[in-house]
Amino acid sequence: MRPFGKSASSNTPKFQTFTRIVKKFLIITYYWPPAGGAGVMRWAKMTKYISQYGWAPVVYTPADGETGVHDDSLLNEIPASTTVVKTPIWEPYNLYKAFLGRKKKDKLYSGFINEKKKASVAQKISVFIRGNFFIPDARMFWIKPSVKFLKKYLAENPVDAIISTGPPHSMHLIAEKVHRATGIPWIADFRDPWTNIDFYRDLQLTSWADKKHHRLELKVLKTASKVVTVTWRSRDEFKALCGRDDIVVIPNGFDDADFPVELRGPLDKDFTIVHIGSMNKDRNPEVFWKATHKAIAESPDLKLKLKIRLVGPVDFSVRSSVEQYELQGYTEFVEFIPHDEAVKLQQQAQINLLVINNSPNSRTIIPGKLYEYLGSGRPLLAIGPKDSDSSKVIELTKGGVVHEYDDVEGLKNRILEYFDLYKGGQLNGNAEGIQQFTRRHLASEYARVMDSLTK
Repeated sequence: MRPFGKSASSNTPKFQTFTRIVKKFLIITYYWPPAGGAGVMRWAKMTKYISQYGWAPVVYTPADGETGVHDDSLLNEIPASTTVVKTPIWEPYNLYKAFLGRKKKDKLYSGFINEKKKASVAQKISVFIRGNFFIPDARMFWIKPSVKFLKKYLAENPVDAIISTGPPHSMHLIAEKVHRATGIPWIADFRDPWTNIDFYRDLQLTSWADKKHHRLELKVLKTASKVVTVTWRSRDEFKALCGRDDIVVIPNGFDDADFPVELRGPLDKDFTIVHIGSMNKDRNPEVFWKATHKAIAESPDLKLKLKIRLVGPVDFSVRSSVEQYELQGYTEFVEFIPHDEAVKLQQQAQINLLVINNSPNSRTIIPGKLYEYLGSGRPLLAIGPKDSDSSKVIELTKGGVVHEYDDVEGLKNRILEYFDLYKGGQLNGNAEGIQQFTRRHLASEYARVMDSLTK
């Protein structure tokens, strides 16, 4: 396979590097700018800073992948010197769209978001096909040609380490085969779990398919030179699966360069509660809608000032709940904005809302937006288990409060408490010790892991 292109960003981020580059690593990632969304942020930001710690990235990514959002602003994050190698990918999404009667240009969102209506029979059939025939995911057709291309490419352009980041977990299968063929140390980077991801139970898997997913997952966990994950519970779950004691936790984080205190604009005049990111059915905060409805009934002033802003795609169930609790007049739906604009909204919000998926793995999840909420300097209001890894970060930084999924009365009182502080001009954020979660610091942690493999 010939590469589609070898390119670098034409935009140079506003930072300088002083460390002489001594080693190179290949990062195999499906998500890369100008694709937008949560999946791209970890390695776009890691690439921005890791050269300061002696490592130069070579990015391998599809030339024409199917991504739900497009964000040109993220190209500004990539150093101009970065080598980006792209090859074509074939995915079955045009067939999927045709089967559902959708247009080729329609965007598809991950995480089982149904924006307009309940799942049709065609959608249910397509989910069954996706779960049982496209294993581990619909990018499986890129594995074989990528392995062939990378073996030749790396023979001519050697690197010192390989990192694969998933989901999609096909990236790990590419890396596993290249690692076996070349002997280059390989880190499997899990941004989310595999068989313990929140929507795994929705894939309608047969026993055969379930066993294959678990078999591939175990092969990756046991074969990788090192396994990195983003949460402590995920580390423990992987350890229970494969028996490894050397799994490393390097969480997601926030880029402090995105949140300069001196450039913060004025706060919203309204009492804004802002949620950034997608809301699928598991993330639909029923307790929040109930509590807000009750709070409005108790406070005439709140009726005049409340504004709920949901930025990102939402499931039809979210709109239904908004209507059920008569919150249409207070709620604004914004389909998508670039990351740099989302950062401004977080900094200007009176409150940033975090909702942990109400799913079997809720205690394992730490949404990437949690760290950006902490970086924004505004109060964080979270809904989810108090014994979760997300709660652990919030408690560690004293960056906000957490309410359980059924705590309607407590959440109502919290909203009214925050509203009183807002009226008095005293609603402030107070996160502490958040430097440990800056992208720059986390890049140094990743460089240390690679150093340990290449001594």
